Amino acid sequence: MADSSGYKEYLAGLIAGVATVGIGHPFDTVKVKMQKHNTSAQGITYRNSLHCTARILRTEGIKGLYRGATSSFVGMAFESSLLFGMYSQMKQSLQGSAQGVGPQPQVIIPSAAYSGAVISFILCPSELVKCRMQIQGTDSVVPMSRRYGGPLDCALTTVKNDGVRGIFRGGFTTLLREGIGNSVFFSVYEYVRYFMHLQLRSASPDHRNLIDVGVGIASGGLGGIAFWLAVLPLDVAKTIIQTTQDKNSSRNPFYILSSIYRRAGLKGCYIGLGPTIVRAFPANAAAIVTWEVAIKLLGIKRD
Repeated sequence: MADSSGYKEYLAGLIAGVATVGIGHPFDTVKVKMQKHNTSAQGITYRNSLHCTARILRTEGIKGLYRGATSSFVGMAFESSLLFGMYSQMKQSLQGSAQGVGPQPQVIIPSAAYSGAVISFILCPSELVKCRMQIQGTDSVVPMSRRYGGPLDCALTTVKNDGVRGIFRGGFTTLLREGIGNSVFFSVYEYVRYFMHLQLRSASPDHRNLIDVGVGIASGGLGGIAFWLAVLPLDVAKTIIQTTQDKNSSRNPFYILSSIYRRAGLKGCYIGLGPTIVRAFPANAAAIVTWEVAIKLLGIKRD
C-alpha cells in the first residue's frame, strides 16, 4: 500500500467477505457435517463429500447447503473487513520506506498473524452458531427437542445455558487456526502475486485489467488451499469442540486431535479435506478478486 486510505480498506474487505460466503458456504456445510459425523461413534458416516452433498440435496434441497448462512454472512463480513483492513494498514506501517521491493516475510507474517488473531474473537461466536445450525439438518444426531429455531435462537440459548463463555467455546482453537492460517495465506498470496506480475509485466496495457483478475484468481485460490492444508486439523478439532453437547468435554484441540489420530490416523485429522479444498480455491479467489477490484474502485493505491 502506498498511502493510508482509512475506512476504504475496511470497506473493500467487507465486500470481499460477502463474496466469500456466497460462493463458499455450501462447501463449508458439507465439510462441517463430515467433520461432525465422521469423527463420532453415533449416526451416519459419509463415504465422501459427494455422498454427503447428495443426501443434503435429496432431503433438504439447495437451502440445506446454506443452513447457518445468516450468521456466516454477518460474521464473515465483519471478519473480512477487519482482516484485510488491519493487514493492509499494519503491512504499510511495518514496510515504512521499503515499499515496492517485493514481498517481505518479516512484514507479511506478523501483519497476517496479528490480524488473524484479532478476527478470531469475531469468528468464534459466529462460527459456533453456524456449525450448530449446520449439523441440525440431514442425518442429524441432535434430538428434535434440542434443535434451534434459527441463528438468533441458537446464540441466545447458548448464552442462557452456558453463559457468555459458552458462545466463545473453541476460542483458543479459532485463534490458533486464524493466526497460523492467515500467515500462510497472505505469504502465498503475496509471493504468487509478485512473481506472476514479474512474468507478465511486458504484457500489453490493453489487457492489464484481465491480467489483474487472472493473477488475483491464481494467488487467492492458491493462498486459500495453502491456508486449509496448514490448519485443517485445528478446524476439525474446533468443529468437535463447538458442536458437542457435553459442557465438561475437553476444549484442548491437541488432546482431541491425539484422540482422533489414535482412532483414525492422519486421515481422521483431515476429515472434510475434499470439500474444503474444492471450496478453498473459488471462495478465496473470489475474495481476492473482489477485494482488489473494490480497492481500485475506491481509489486506493497499491504497490
